[in-house]
Amino acid sequence: MATFLYKLGRLSFRRRRYVALLWVLLLGGIGYASSAAPAPPADSFSMPGTDSQKAFDLLDERFPAASAEGATARVVIRAPEGEKITDPAAKAEVNRLVAALGKGSQVAGVADPYKANAVSKDGTTAYASVTYKVISTELTDKTHDALTDATDKTRAEGFTVETGGDAVQAEQEMGGSAELIGIAVSAVVLVITFGSLIAAGLPLLTAIIGVGIGVSGIAALGSVLNLSGTTSTLAMMIGLAVGIDYALFIVSRYRAEIAEGREPEEAAGRATGTAGSAVVFAGLTVIVALAGLSVVNIPMLTKMGLAAAATVAIAVLIALTMIPALLGFAGKRALRRKDRKNLKKSGADSKDTKATKDNRALTKQAAAHSAKAAENTKPNLGTRWARLVLRRPVTVLLIGVLGLGAVAIPATSLELGLPDEGTSAPDTTQRKAYDLLSESFGAGFNGPLMVTVDTGGAKDAAAAAKTVGTSLAKVDGVAAVTPASVNPAGDTAIITVVPTTGPSDHKTEELVRTIRSKASGLEADTKSDVLVTGQTAMTIDFSQTLDDALLPYLGLVVGLAFLLLMLVFRSVLVPLKAALGFLLSVAAALGAVVAVFQWGWLADVVGVDQPGPIMSMMPIFMIGVVFGLAMDYEVFLVTRMREAYVHGANPAEAVVTGFKHGGRVVGAAAVIMTSVFSGFIMENDDMIKMMGFGLAIAVFFDAFVVRMAIVPAVLALLGKSAWWLPRWLDKLLPNMDVEGEKLHKTLTPSSSPATEDEDEDRDNDEERRELEPVRG
Repeated sequence: MATFLYKLGRLSFRRRRYVALLWVLLLGGIGYASSAAPAPPADSFSMPGTDSQKAFDLLDERFPAASAEGATARVVIRAPEGEKITDPAAKAEVNRLVAALGKGSQVAGVADPYKANAVSKDGTTAYASVTYKVISTELTDKTHDALTDATDKTRAEGFTVETGGDAVQAEQEMGGSAELIGIAVSAVVLVITFGSLIAAGLPLLTAIIGVGIGVSGIAALGSVLNLSGTTSTLAMMIGLAVGIDYALFIVSRYRAEIAEGREPEEAAGRATGTAGSAVVFAGLTVIVALAGLSVVNIPMLTKMGLAAAATVAIAVLIALTMIPALLGFAGKRALRRKDRKNLKKSGADSKDTKATKDNRALTKQAAAHSAKAAENTKPNLGTRWARLVLRRPVTVLLIGVLGLGAVAIPATSLELGLPDEGTSAPDTTQRKAYDLLSESFGAGFNGPLMVTVDTGGAKDAAAAAKTVGTSLAKVDGVAAVTPASVNPAGDTAIITVVPTTGPSDHKTEELVRTIRSKASGLEADTKSDVLVTGQTAMTIDFSQTLDDALLPYLGLVVGLAFLLLMLVFRSVLVPLKAALGFLLSVAAALGAVVAVFQWGWLADVVGVDQPGPIMSMMPIFMIGVVFGLAMDYEVFLVTRMREAYVHGANPAEAVVTGFKHGGRVVGAAAVIMTSVFSGFIMENDDMIKMMGFGLAIAVFFDAFVVRMAIVPAVLALLGKSAWWLPRWLDKLLPNMDVEGEKLHKTLTPSSSPATEDEDEDRDNDEERRELEPVRG
């Protein structure tokens, strides 16, 4: 692989104009396609095979007028202080409001609170349910304005009016600036790392192009493949982070090759062949982890994973082709000005070509000068840190493991759920409507259960539903059971069951299980199918589906990545250590997420308005994304160690070499990735905020604690055993040559400074032989 990538890097360097033009044209073409595409659809939580999804599909088929997939709004009205909502004047105002809510071409219907028994027992509060013909993202501004105007007029009459539901527009405090924050911080880190604006600009430019292609592609195919806006947000978040990192590693290796006296084209080829090999395998681990989300069998999660994986694949391709092309334009200007001056002083950058021997002599002097300078240079921070860990490996290992273990403790009290209006900011109308309903009707009114009774074509659904409703009303935890609604065909009925507890309460989950356990007996008595659905039941099934898929997914992802890492490192213990370290960092990250978003620690700093359950998809999502990203640092850092070990260094020297050449770059990459994810913490969307925080803290823990401390400590304790591989397995596994051993053997003699010295001596001998007749 290294040899192929070496040739690809040199080809891209030589044909830089064509390569750069190709990527720019691709960006422009896909960008144009996305601008002409319809708006992306809204997020949907469909879960094939679950009871709630079966019931939902049944309602959509048997009650088409009810717009099961349409947006909804719940308008809560409370009478002025000292008055009743049932007073004639108040009733007249509520009726006027209901009539106003029913106007509009997108409105499917409005439930009159007086006819639907939606008045509180104390007579102070009522609510009207509005259903729409279309999903929330398809509601027009005119429809939103009509809802707002109707409630404002009633509010002006002295009533308290608040609205909830997905038909209500959420206020967005930010609008796409999260990625700008990450890019700004990344730019600062890159400038500090490289000391060159040109070198710092290359990773940023290629990452933006890659993310632009990926996100534009998602937008262009959004309506066709049903890819939501959240899908593109995840792709942008991950694509931007890995795009910068992959380019960073290749540019850094290019600068190191230039410093050794190689010409720019040769340096670009070698950088692509060595660091590029690590990029390929690092990218593959991320792609495997993201694409593996498909095993969960939740379409939304599958699409998010595949879209992000495609963006990562684009980032890898750009790093392997466009970076060498841009380095062709930059040349030696990718070095710091100080380094370029040193090269000129030593003669390495001389352009005097009067005589070949003079030029080669200067090159030889430059190589000698560089070697002498390297001997006198003070060890960098990475070297000093590696030597410290090698002196105290047990101490470093214990501090790292115990520290992350302590941070992981809150994860033992993890409570899963999906964000609802009860976790919204206290000053939002959605949260106020939620609280009004809880106060006046009970917590369960914010999460009613819908029980469907399907007689399979028989027209006695009403009688069957009455039997089911009577039985369910006696179940502990049920506050109320509404009369059944029967479809025109008479074969399907809907019963609304109101729990005594809120939608995120464990007792509500137990109630759903109790109703489903009684369903088999009710089905026998009524000769019908009884299913439970509704937003609360969907949330419970969603969490259960993720829990059931967690272990199979973890086994699939870790197993495939373990095989990839064995190919990279030709070792059994190094991949095992990498997987165990990843589990430790994920556990610590989940602990931090629980402490902030569930317990409320540092809630004001992070911007958490209301602590509550952790998103159901967060654990499996973090495992997928963080595992791939964590393996990036494992590959980039340990590959240099493996390369040194293969070329004769002892295990301790290999660890020092890895940190000497890769520590600073990996540290910079981790800071960049952490900053990119941290920018999304400022988003108003609870899911995006939690994902940004979780990924940022996980990358920080994994890079700086696991990879920078625990990994060298374990390698120091293992010694040569770390690189052990059974002979039979060594013969069985293909040699991918990630460290570039075959590449060094196949390079032409003129490619290295050492062989150039031999060529110089041979040329000098030839010149002397040519001059001997003249001298005679």
